[in-house]
Amino acid sequence: MAVRVSVNGYGTIGKRVADAVARQPDMTLVGVAKTRPSFEAAVAIERGYPLYVAGGGDLGAFRAAGLRVAGTLEEMIRASDVVVDCTPEKTGQANSAAYTAAGIRPIFQGGESATVAEASFNAASNFTAARGKKSLRVVSCNTTGIARAAALLREKYGVAEWEATIVRRAADPSESDRGPINGILPNFKLPSHHGPDVKTIFPDLRISTLAVVVPTTLMHIHVNHVRLERPPASVGDVVEAFRSTPRFHLFRRWEQVAGTPQVMEYARDRGGRRPDMMENVLWEEGISLQGNELRFFQAIHQESIVVPENVDAIRAMFELAPDGATSMARTDQHLATAR
Repeated sequence: MAVRVSVNGYGTIGKRVADAVARQPDMTLVGVAKTRPSFEAAVAIERGYPLYVAGGGDLGAFRAAGLRVAGTLEEMIRASDVVVDCTPEKTGQANSAAYTAAGIRPIFQGGESATVAEASFNAASNFTAARGKKSLRVVSCNTTGIARAAALLREKYGVAEWEATIVRRAADPSESDRGPINGILPNFKLPSHHGPDVKTIFPDLRISTLAVVVPTTLMHIHVNHVRLERPPASVGDVVEAFRSTPRFHLFRRWEQVAGTPQVMEYARDRGGRRPDMMENVLWEEGISLQGNELRFFQAIHQESIVVPENVDAIRAMFELAPDGATSMARTDQHLATAR
């Protein structure tokens, strides 16, 4: 029987998670919840997703806007097996009490504290350990990107030490109230929170991270320096390892992808409902190896990279797949059919 999934919060992440869940044959989307009318609420109805009113939302406001409402958040939760909380950052913790009272399993996002759930989650890294958990937290976009790369490099070569600088976008494309900024803003919290967040997945990983904010909305860039325990045979060996691993996309030199603008143009050209890049994006010419010192750039599409991870978190929670590789293959297969 398909797992009944509801999505609380239908913004940047929530609407993508809802679309992804709706495409999975072992899951049923019960509905989505929003606190106020918006074009996104109208689109949810157009797509056939039952729309519920969340939190202190005004049912009358939805009706005045001509939006058909299926009920309240509490009613949506009662009809579900799991709720994916995609509400604004720091809201999930406040919602957790309601989920507990309703006896429903929650999945939270990376903007919440790691203490909000039994475990932090990344499909390539700790799927097996997360199987059967009553609550999970899918780590943030940047942590997801590092965790995927760490899962690969730790298994193939071992990782002695990792240093990363996170070049962060200032805002998502729709967040006109957050920018643009005319400057580069260093994050003076040293180290940045990304390294400690990665350690909620890999507690023994020696990693240190810094972050700066730049005036763009497209993607994040990671500048990685990794000291490996076992030197690869060649840089080509590393390139092939990345290329042959699910959820990594490598551009070749002749493709003329100079940076994030061309990455997102590629995403538009390959089609789909949205121009998303759910993979870690790397460049062959942006990978350098000197002995056991590996350096590489990777780009992270903050709007979409965690979406397949939420689907895999549902499978882990309800033990719908024996391992992460199986779940990832199923998720990616059904997401690819949308293109």
